[in-house]
Amino acid sequence: MRSFWSDSNKIVMAFLMVCLFLLLSGMIFLPLLEILQKSFYTSLGDFVGLDNFIRYLGEEKSLRLIQNSLFVSIVSTLIVIPIAFVFAYALLRSCMPFKPLFRYLALIPLLSPSLLPAISFVYLFGNQGFLKSWMGDGSIYGPWGIIMGECFYVFPHVLMILLSALSLSDARLYEVAESMGAGSIKRFLTITLPSAKYGLISAILVSFTLVITDFGVPKVIGGDFGVLATEIYKQVIGQQNFSLGATIGVLLLIPSIITFGIDRVVQRKQKATLGSKFVLYRPKKSPLFDAIMGVFSSGVVLLLLIILGVSVFASFAKFWPYDLSLVLKHYDFDSMDGGGWNSYFNSLQLAFWTALYGTILVFICAYIVERTKVFSWLKGALKFLALLPMAVPGMVLGLGYIFFFNNPHSPFNGLYQSMAILVMCTIAHFFTTSYITAVTTIKQIDSEFEDVSDSMGVAFYHTFLRVTVPIAIPSILEIARYFFVNAMTTVSAVVFLYSPHTTLASLAVLNMDDAGDISSAAAMASLIVVTSIGVTLCFNGISHSIVKKTQKWRKG
Repeated sequence: MRSFWSDSNKIVMAFLMVCLFLLLSGMIFLPLLEILQKSFYTSLGDFVGLDNFIRYLGEEKSLRLIQNSLFVSIVSTLIVIPIAFVFAYALLRSCMPFKPLFRYLALIPLLSPSLLPAISFVYLFGNQGFLKSWMGDGSIYGPWGIIMGECFYVFPHVLMILLSALSLSDARLYEVAESMGAGSIKRFLTITLPSAKYGLISAILVSFTLVITDFGVPKVIGGDFGVLATEIYKQVIGQQNFSLGATIGVLLLIPSIITFGIDRVVQRKQKATLGSKFVLYRPKKSPLFDAIMGVFSSGVVLLLLIILGVSVFASFAKFWPYDLSLVLKHYDFDSMDGGGWNSYFNSLQLAFWTALYGTILVFICAYIVERTKVFSWLKGALKFLALLPMAVPGMVLGLGYIFFFNNPHSPFNGLYQSMAILVMCTIAHFFTTSYITAVTTIKQIDSEFEDVSDSMGVAFYHTFLRVTVPIAIPSILEIARYFFVNAMTTVSAVVFLYSPHTTLASLAVLNMDDAGDISSAAAMASLIVVTSIGVTLCFNGISHSIVKKTQKWRKG
């Protein structure tokens, strides 16, 4: 009996591995292979090898676009990293009041589409903005507008990495340094910075990649200052030049792959800091330092709330900035160009199916990779496919979906411009982060559960459903929340894939802004934020309730 069940488990897990490999190949690898292949052909279908790249890189405009993309990415990173580091330092190394509140408020930009900060800066510093005079003879429509918007968009992503990097510090090191007469600055330079260097490097790479691949902010506020991401959009949507769009997409893929590779190398070099004798560092009260950190954190959070609040208020203002009386006409989306209220309900539908199917796919994939003992080469390939989306910009993935699913000879052509393809692309785009979360959770669950079950003749899926899933419920809910919120806010990955019947709320913001209905664009963006906040609170409440009722063992 034991032999039968052991062999059966291996057969079923091998079958699941093959199915997952084929599914992820179709969702991730084949679309990328298609865009790479497309870049070697002309629009007429003639093979030209690297001529498209040579010709494009030989144009003055192309070099200017590359320089522009690098400029805004580097400057945005140089601005946001120090601010996020000090903010994280204030949360973890000071005793300032209201730290949990500051932490939650600082992560609010994660719940908004990247278009929202650009719209807010237009309202503040645009041609009819309240603070237009602050710009002097300059204009918000250009590089500095993009940089300001990107800093708002990237800040919470960088902050989460730095919070993780600073969270595990050994108090013994600080005690020894203090006993040897080292001052606070000396301790910071010799202990804090070295221990956080890997997190800092990861934060820098993530910031650079997010900015150089972002489409929303430069589309709204970039003006005549073009970047690679907006150029892809112009070539594909504006000129229907798919060959050139593929060429630019591959070029945009290069920095993402390089930064992803560097980040993986850095993570391998990182050594464990939490040992058996580890003593968690706890900050001591210092009135002056705590006050300085409190003022700094208050300023950052206030700035974030102002940027968010401007769009929310403008969505109710009758005629900005001349008549600020409150009205609801900007929420009459059906009378505006962009998709109407159907776009909002389509986003809810996309978010629901993405959260449901994405969570199931991610968790099963992570479980199979971590627990299977057959086909090690296939397990490695599956792991590669699961990590690959992290190195792929959303616009490049979306463009690959056009080439792969819109091919008349493809058996999957019927999926093009359907809700199904939007769900698949969104799951693929945000797969890696969710996968890493699931793997981390599964690694914390002892594999002896499976070994004992196997020895007792219990099928592995019974152990998976009755042991692994109940233990991992908090992480599963977090993955579902992550998928839901990102499906509500995503723009770049789906901008090429929707039809008039599947327009999304985030795309409606883009279309309304293009049509000049900026107040309605702000209204839809605000609605996305409110929905994301509400869903996040619901998931947090459900998670807290389940943990409290069914997982009391966690407390003791």
